Amino acid sequence: MSKVLVISGHPNLAQSNTNTVILNTLSTELNDVSIRRLDALYPDYQIDIAAEQQALIEAQVVVLQFPFYWYSVPALLKKWIDDVFAYDFAYGANGDKLKDKELILSFTVGGPAESYTPLNYNHFPIAELIKPLQQTAYLAGMRVAEPIFTHGMVYIEGVYNKLSDVQAKAQDHAERLITSISHLIDSPEAKLQRFVAQWFEKFDVLAPDSEQFTKHLASDIRLVMPEGEFNGHAGFKDWYQGARVTFKPNCDHDVEQMQVKALSDDRFEVELRIRLTAETFAESAFGGEAVNILVNELWQVSFDENDNAIIHEYLVEVVS
Repeated sequence: MSKVLVISGHPNLAQSNTNTVILNTLSTELNDVSIRRLDALYPDYQIDIAAEQQALIEAQVVVLQFPFYWYSVPALLKKWIDDVFAYDFAYGANGDKLKDKELILSFTVGGPAESYTPLNYNHFPIAELIKPLQQTAYLAGMRVAEPIFTHGMVYIEGVYNKLSDVQAKAQDHAERLITSISHLIDSPEAKLQRFVAQWFEKFDVLAPDSEQFTKHLASDIRLVMPEGEFNGHAGFKDWYQGARVTFKPNCDHDVEQMQVKALSDDRFEVELRIRLTAETFAESAFGGEAVNILVNELWQVSFDENDNAIIHEYLVEVVS
């Protein structure tokens, strides 16, 4: 399983002066990276959808690397998106396979930065022109990182730029991309974001086994819930059992907001706004009525020697 998947959308890398530099640098300097060069894999544009979807499933961070063609992606990459981001894979009733994966748009732009202004010949800023790609990712449930792009990346001998200059820009572009990827994988904020998503994904199932949660709780954890205060693993198990007889399985915790603040070198505060929608049992305090509850949560979390998140304090306050 590669944590980083790079999809190269250049239609002919053999003729590229910049995308090749970027890809070669990623291959050399990144661990656990898989680069899929679409021009080599699919010269006939016949995409192996199953293979591409499996590569996406196995990735944590997805990078679309491409030259900016006519204010969008090259035709080969567009067809890849059209074929691979299919119903019940990327969207639809069961289309959650890309949910919570990170996406970075990384691309080279031929024109200078000043040309992408209202009074110049490209009129619109890059941020406006890439919104369809960002919306595609949002619809698939992905998280969209800041794009990495570089202007003035065209070389025509004797006409535009020097080859050494555009290749130096490409090297700088690659280093910026590596920094972004490393942050998305290794920063405390990124690790906590993944942990929170996994915590609620497991919680929504409401399985009988509470060990999957208690292994992430400090032995002296303090939980302050609307139902009262609970302490230690035994207290959590009591509260969890109460949740299991109140809410039916397959409820949904939607993380609407999340902020992480470092309290010290090894302790972090996670502030969450969560919306819970669930069906309840007739015997519960809700009398079988469906609920839609908004809560604020405040966690204190550290990481153990194996880099596992450990919750020390868990406070929940109902907003509505």
